[in-house]
Amino acid sequence: MIALLASFMITTNAPAAELVQSCRTMIPANVQLDGRIILRNRKGFSQAEYRYTLVRNGGVTDLTLRDEAGKPVEFEREGRILGTDVTWSDITLDYLWWDDFAFDEELESESVHGQKCAVVVMKRGDRTVRVWVDRKTGALMQAEELSAGRPVRRLWGTRIKKFGDRWMANVMEVETLGSGHRTKITVEELK
Repeated sequence: MIALLASFMITTNAPAAELVQSCRTMIPANVQLDGRIILRNRKGFSQAEYRYTLVRNGGVTDLTLRDEAGKPVEFEREGRILGTDVTWSDITLDYLWWDDFAFDEELESESVHGQKCAVVVMKRGDRTVRVWVDRKTGALMQAEELSAGRPVRRLWGTRIKKFGDRWMANVMEVETLGSGHRTKITVEELK
C-alpha cells in the first residue's frame, strides 16, 4: 500500500532510479494487511464489499478475498477484481518493480495534496503506469494506469494512519475514469 513517510529524505534533484528505490523500500518485505474493498456508485452508496487479507513474505504476495458472509471468493489476477475498480497491481504495487522507467518531462514538478512531486512513467510490455513521487520523502502519492497514452484508472490515498512506527495511507480510492463508480480500499490492520 502507499506509505506516506520515508525514513530518509530524498534530494530534490534525485534521479528516477533513486525515487523508485525509495518507493520500493517503503513496502515491507514481510507484512500482513487486512481491510476492505468497497465498490461505490457516484452517490457514494456501496454496491459490493469484500474483506481482504494481503500477505507479503520475502517478496512473494498472496491475496485472499472474502464476501460479506466471510466465504473465500475466487478472482482473476488479470484486469479488475470482481467488477471493482481495483486490480492486482493496485493492491501489490507491483509496477514499482518494473525495470523500464523514466521521468515524465511533461508533468515535471506537479503537486499532489500540496506535495511537490516528480512524475515517473513505468512500463512493462504493453502496460504503462504513471506515478507521482513526493520529492521530499520519496513516498508514492498517486498512480495512473495509461492506455494509448491516456489515463484510464487512477489510485490515490485519502487518509493516513500510523501503524506502529510506520505511517501509511489507510484509505485509498481507485477510479476507472468515466465508469460512474469508485472503489475504496481500507487498511484496518497491519501486522
